Amino acid sequence: MGGQFVVLSLAVFFISFSQATSIKPLIFIETNHSATAARSCSYTLTIKTSCTSPKYTRDRVSIAFGDAYGFEVYAPRIDNPSSRIFETCSTDTFQIRGPCIYEICYLYLKRVGSDGWKPETVKVYGSDRPAITFKYNKLLPNGVWYGFNHCRKIM
Repeated sequence: MGGQFVVLSLAVFFISFSQATSIKPLIFIETNHSATAARSCSYTLTIKTSCTSPKYTRDRVSIAFGDAYGFEVYAPRIDNPSSRIFETCSTDTFQIRGPCIYEICYLYLKRVGSDGWKPETVKVYGSDRPAITFKYNKLLPNGVWYGFNHCRKIM
């Protein structure tokens, strides 16, 4: 999974409140990828937890998404058990900053823990790209990357 990138920094910048008053983190990620390292873009992720998911999860959740050219955004931790993120039938929104991606064609989630979690959908909005939705609706396996790769091989 994109071990070619070096995570330079990760900092939680601020906490915002959604209409449902659950706390959402803004995750800032910078990665190094040759000359484009100076360019970064903002992404909004909307993650809907299935109504058949466990009531809540304290599991650690990571996300990685990218394009067919090898550009990737990786967040090693998007969960926060104390803030009611990933509860049954909830929708959580995250702002992530990372390298600019041409067309998002893959997305993987990783869950580590014993509670379990069943995401229904993950929708990613790029700064100048159309939104893309990945439909999960499955309990994530523990400790492995699980997701979708719709990338076409680049010659």
